[in-house]
Amino acid sequence: MCGIAGIVYKDKKLHNVGDDMTKMLHALQHRGPDSAGFAIYGGMGLEDNEYVLNIQVADKRGLLHTVQDAINVKTPIKEDEIIPSVDDSFIYKCKIALDNFSDLKPLITSIDNIGDLGNSSTANADNDVIVLNGSHSFQMIKDVGSVYEIADRYNTRDVKGTHAIGHTRFSTESNVDRYHAHPFQTYIVKDITVVHNGQITNYWKVRDPLERKGHKFETNNDTECLVHYIADKLDTGYSLEEALEHSVEDMDGPFSYIIGTPNGIGIAKDKLGLRPGIMAENDDVFAIASEEIALHEVMDTQEVEQISPGEVRVYEI
Repeated sequence: MCGIAGIVYKDKKLHNVGDDMTKMLHALQHRGPDSAGFAIYGGMGLEDNEYVLNIQVADKRGLLHTVQDAINVKTPIKEDEIIPSVDDSFIYKCKIALDNFSDLKPLITSIDNIGDLGNSSTANADNDVIVLNGSHSFQMIKDVGSVYEIADRYNTRDVKGTHAIGHTRFSTESNVDRYHAHPFQTYIVKDITVVHNGQITNYWKVRDPLERKGHKFETNNDTECLVHYIADKLDTGYSLEEALEHSVEDMDGPFSYIIGTPNGIGIAKDKLGLRPGIMAENDDVFAIASEEIALHEVMDTQEVEQISPGEVRVYEI
C-alpha cells in the first residue's frame, strides 16, 4: 500500500520541515508499517564541493577503521559522527569534499566493495558495509520501524529545510531493511530522490535501455528504476514536468510517486488513477500526500484537490 508525502515552503526560507514531515508520515503510518524515510532539502549548508555520506557499518571489530581508511585514501574526512542503531550495525555519517560530482559514485562503489561478501551483484542487507546515500543539498534519513521511532533515533524533528518528501513502506517486493526503504536516489543527476506507492509492471522493459546507457542499478526494486528514469530524462535536457509526463506514458502498472530535487518536488500518477494522491496549498505551503489526513497536519484548509489519472504536477521554488 505505502504512503507518500511532499511539502514545499513557498518563501524559500528554512522551516521545521523535519517536524512537519514527521507529522505527515505518522498520519500515513497505517499505510506502511515496515519502514519510513525522509529526503529533506535546503538545510545542509555545505560548500559547493562538499557531500555527506551515510554508511551502514556492521558492528565488527576494526571495520569502521577500514571504512575510514578507504575514504581518506580518496579524500580527507572533514567531519564525522556515529548514529547508534537497534541491530548489529550503526550508521557512520561523514562529510567529505570532492573535485567533481562525477567522483561521488566511484567513491561509493569503493566503500561498498569493503563489505561485499560476494553474495550477488547487487547490494543487500547481508553486506557488512553499505552506503545508504551520498548527497549535497538534502539529508537522507531512512530506516526500519515506525515513523516516530525513526524520528527519535535520528532527531528528525529538529531538521530544518525548504522542502521535503517522505514515505511509509508496506513491502510487496524486496527486503525490509534500511537500504530498500524509500527514498531512493541516483547519482546520474545530483540530489534526485523518489518515493513511490505502487508497482511498475514493465520494470525490466524500462530498466534494460537505461542499463545499456550505463546506468548502474543496485537493487531489483522498481522504485530505483523510477529515479533512474527521471534522472536520465533530466540529464538529457528535459524539464522535470516533461520527464514526469514521459514516465506516465512509458510506465505500466498502478503508481503514484513524488520526485524531490534541489529546486522543488513533482508528482505523477498512472493513467488509470489506481493509486491515491491529494494536493492542497495556501499562501505559505504546497503539500501532497496519499491521504487528506496528512495534509491537515501541516495546514488548515478544507480545499483539497485530487490528482487526476495520468496527471503530473511540479512545484519549484
